[in-house]
Amino acid sequence: MNRNFALEFVRVTEAAALSSARLMGRGDEKLADQAAVDAMRNALNSIEFDGRVVIGEGERDEAPMLYIGEKVGKGGSSRLDLALDPLEGTTICAKGLNNSISVIAIAEDGNFLHAPDCYMEKIAVGPEAKGAVDLTRSPTENLREIAKAKKCSVSDLTAIILDRPRHEELIKEVRMSGARIWLIGDGDVSAAIATTEPTSGVDVLFGTGGAPEGVIAAAALRCRGGDFIGRLVFKDDAERARANRMGIQDLKKIYGIHDLAKGNVMFSATGVTQGTFLNGIRFFPGGAESHSVVMRSETGTIRYIHTHHQFNK
Repeated sequence: MNRNFALEFVRVTEAAALSSARLMGRGDEKLADQAAVDAMRNALNSIEFDGRVVIGEGERDEAPMLYIGEKVGKGGSSRLDLALDPLEGTTICAKGLNNSISVIAIAEDGNFLHAPDCYMEKIAVGPEAKGAVDLTRSPTENLREIAKAKKCSVSDLTAIILDRPRHEELIKEVRMSGARIWLIGDGDVSAAIATTEPTSGVDVLFGTGGAPEGVIAAAALRCRGGDFIGRLVFKDDAERARANRMGIQDLKKIYGIHDLAKGNVMFSATGVTQGTFLNGIRFFPGGAESHSVVMRSETGTIRYIHTHHQFNK
């Protein structure tokens, strides 16, 4: 995969972030999301590649914006699959809270799991704890293994968990183990990435969130040397049937990081609101500044890009 795509696609997340950041704190989730989608699509269609959205905003009839299967790009010899979220954390952006980002991951044709729009049970850790977690173990056992890998005690660890009623027992067990907890309202892609950032103070992501976001997070952790495991969770037979239609036969399978995102992958994210590892968009007269990260799994290169945008040019 052409390494120059890394810088091409950071412009895509920048465009989506700049557009949606205009609506930060305005209380309109749909409008902020639509602004990000429109800007991302326009930017994608300016790049010379043959692209297909495999992780998007739902199936065509249900999500008319960057839907699964949509073709993007100007065309060309490079056939790439895209896993994207123009505005991860729409509620966060609408309320003006922390950790809303625009994200996109790219891989060669067929290298992303075509995850259905259902839940996924997830664990994410950084490089020091790679290989130390297992979905068949209890949270307490996983925390002990993470502490062993990081040469610390369980009480030194911080788990990040979505604050949802479904996580009541998980939160109770993590507290009983002695580990600390950071509860978040939304944005488990940025939360998963935070486990790989030494200055974030986050050691592990636990819990159940969107399966499409799990694929995006796995791509990011591939680039950063972390680890991610997931298992699909279905609420009814309709979701199981949708998974079957998308080619998933083993509905109980535990997916490793390479099952979700294999081969060479690239990842780009731009902060929309202030976050744990990316600053949000800051506007000034006649322009704005953005903070992005762009990564490649092939080389392990991680670039942080601080960009000044001049709107009059």
